[in-house]
Amino acid sequence: MKEHYFIYLSFNNQAEGWRLPVNPESIEIKEEGQGKTYNIVGKGGGTEETRAGEINVIQSPKLREVSFSSFFPSADSNYPFIVKGIQDLVDEKKHINDPIYEPMKYVRDIRRWMETKHPIRFMYIVRREGAGSKQTSDKDLNFPASIEKFEWKEVAGSPGDIEYSISLKEYVFYSARNIQPVVGDKGKTVLIQKPDRPKERDIPETYALVKDDYLIKVALKFFNDSSRAREIQKLNKIPDSKLRYLPIGMLLKLPPK
Repeated sequence: MKEHYFIYLSFNNQAEGWRLPVNPESIEIKEEGQGKTYNIVGKGGGTEETRAGEINVIQSPKLREVSFSSFFPSADSNYPFIVKGIQDLVDEKKHINDPIYEPMKYVRDIRRWMETKHPIRFMYIVRREGAGSKQTSDKDLNFPASIEKFEWKEVAGSPGDIEYSISLKEYVFYSARNIQPVVGDKGKTVLIQKPDRPKERDIPETYALVKDDYLIKVALKFFNDSSRAREIQKLNKIPDSKLRYLPIGMLLKLPPK
């Protein structure tokens, strides 16, 4: 069965973002460990695994890095390889595509996201043709990232098309701990750590569908996980035959995070 892949970049909890209109020919994903080596002096144990000498202490892996190159097609182009939306794989007769914007819209968004000094979200989604929301893949990637490098230029000979290359680095959310000084019973100052503020926004109990919504899109919007579309479907008792025709304004119950 043929596989299709989609790359989404979004910002501010997916309040804005878009799918890449043209998939890159290749994506470089760099994953490294950062083990540290030490020399143990002495005879060591009685087996090769416990011998003295150089040892390797395994540390947490380094942050993932992703880089790729492609182009943003001009608004009036009609290339056959422009990426279709996920919904097209569910029902080829019903073409509900994420919009294709004019090239400078993508450039302006990326530059603006960089200037905010806040992370974006990178999603690489693999789907099998005709499988729709029923299939997930172990190839899927979904994580926040910083934009480390972005270069672009207008393509010579193809007026309006913009070539670009982009490098992303995985971002881990962190925060300084909130410490409050308190005077104890003996007159000494002690430090009381306040609980951390939640890092993720609360998930609402319900959500009203808007134009061009479908369950995979809702699952990505609130849970960053397309596989939860099936959970939303079961919670709302939506039969498979109705998935293609969800009305605008339909109130969906959302599962807890």
